[in-house]
Amino acid sequence: MLSVHQLTCFLATYEQGSLTRAAEELGYAQPSVSEQIRALEKSLDVQLFRRVGRGVVPTTVADTLRPYAERVLASIVEAERAVQGARSLETGTIRFGMFGTARLYAGAGLVADVLERYPGVRVELIGQNSTDVQEDLRRGRLEAAMIAVAAASSEGMTITPVARDELVYISADPERVASPVTAHRLSQASLVLPETTWRANDSTRIVLRQMLHETGRNPTTRIEVEDVETAVELVGLGLADSVVPRGVVDELLPRLAPRAGWAPLRPRQHDILAIVHRSDATLSPAARLMIELATRRIQAIADPIHPR
Repeated sequence: MLSVHQLTCFLATYEQGSLTRAAEELGYAQPSVSEQIRALEKSLDVQLFRRVGRGVVPTTVADTLRPYAERVLASIVEAERAVQGARSLETGTIRFGMFGTARLYAGAGLVADVLERYPGVRVELIGQNSTDVQEDLRRGRLEAAMIAVAAASSEGMTITPVARDELVYISADPERVASPVTAHRLSQASLVLPETTWRANDSTRIVLRQMLHETGRNPTTRIEVEDVETAVELVGLGLADSVVPRGVVDELLPRLAPRAGWAPLRPRQHDILAIVHRSDATLSPAARLMIELATRRIQAIADPIHPR
């Protein structure tokens, strides 16, 4: 049976054209290399090299064997790398970008998923808004992330949509959520909106501006806040209404605004959630793991988008 040691000695001899030089390259004694070549020839029942002066010349059989030997050894190297990458998951740090709203109702579950598989790892979920997460991707601080693509540019990025998160209108006034909210009604609403630092690039605001384009108005904010929890609490106090992803409604309204209700927008509007990484990146096992688990977690909460 062929051995890795035999194939290693064979390739070194083939490339060097000398048993002595092959032994020097491998750090072996020359008799050891000769013995491995003889054993390989005996196993295959062929002659692989002819002696010419102080060197050796490969036979046509050796020419035939060479690409197969190269593939075998390359596969072994890849296997070693894969195992080392998997082993690094056991005790290393896994970092993944995730914007604030999605992390709010999927982050804890995602961390739990990772720790269930790899109890010894350290987990970092990075990011507050898709714009910041995208910048970390561009600078190489993150390998991969989940963001709302309305706030992302595709230049230099591979974007894979995985789910749609419906945007809905929330209010403490039952009459305001008794029927779907049209663009005209939305243009007249007094709103509290989160993500004020990123208001120019926030995905929800971009969608709302597009919806209201026909009315010639932008969403009117009475109150600006940073975090969606504060926005929901203010809605619960009756101080303003808001537009938030449906996942936020399910997660926060029962706790922070139990008397508030919600209604869909007309026409329905969505944030598109996508996995994003640099187009030229070779993703590590840790990044691939986070992509798999984050996609599964988000698709269990929002409407899945499956590749065609």
